[in-house]
Amino acid sequence: MSSEPSAVGGQPSGRRVIPEDALSGLAAELDGAEASGAQLLPFSERFPGMTIADAYAVQRAWVARKTGAGRRVLGHKIGLTSRAMQMASQIDEPDYGALLDDMFFEPNGDIPLSRFVAPKVEVELAFVLRSDLRGPSVTIFDVLRATEYVTPAAEIIDARIQRVSQETGQPRRVTDTISDNAANAGVILGGQAVHPDEVDLRWAAALCVRNGVIEETGVAAGVLGNPATGIAWLANRLAPHGEGLKAGEIVLAGSFTRPVDIASGDVFTFDYGPLGTFSCRFAGVARGR
Repeated sequence: MSSEPSAVGGQPSGRRVIPEDALSGLAAELDGAEASGAQLLPFSERFPGMTIADAYAVQRAWVARKTGAGRRVLGHKIGLTSRAMQMASQIDEPDYGALLDDMFFEPNGDIPLSRFVAPKVEVELAFVLRSDLRGPSVTIFDVLRATEYVTPAAEIIDARIQRVSQETGQPRRVTDTISDNAANAGVILGGQAVHPDEVDLRWAAALCVRNGVIEETGVAAGVLGNPATGIAWLANRLAPHGEGLKAGEIVLAGSFTRPVDIASGDVFTFDYGPLGTFSCRFAGVARGR
């Protein structure tokens, strides 16, 4: 990394219903759920009217708790990048979370399921930046100029907050997902790294293969028309808070497949065609099962 990465993005402006003095307690609850595998009831049920600003405030408190314990922020993830997912979540823009140093796993090896509660996996592209990006007017072309390379990636998403409330039977809201660090839990970088001008990123495609069966396929244009769009969006989203993306940071641009469930012993292969192939095996048992 060429510079110290920035912390998670600033808390968006807007109405708040969660008291400031409750944030550290909610962060501690998320930590406890991650450690024990006992999922939390959605925060949105505890705090009716919970806003997006509340959700990022909780996320920020949780990331601060982790960095206070020695973890380092290495970058960011962008989620809810497909139109279908935004409509299902009743949101009109993506969301984002932090990538911490203990989330990264080497390709072509075993990954311990004991690190997770109820994991799923998605395929996407990761951008590694060689120069800073700061809004408010960052474009796709700025992103391409600032990118050192793009590499295939798989993201392991998780749910420290119940995906469906065991009390009400209702699905969690986007505010719960954002609070839960935008569901991020793990990252695998593999395949062939390329400079963004070497390939039309819109047409980068992948097969997600589980135990020899193709579970999902997708094309990167499914991410906002071009995966670089999400990177520009995030840089501009952080600008009002005096923050941006820094050289050396890794940014996951968003999945272009649906998430696939993970079970003990599953072997996944992520085939990006000309951009290479990598695999992993999930060993052991998840904490929440």
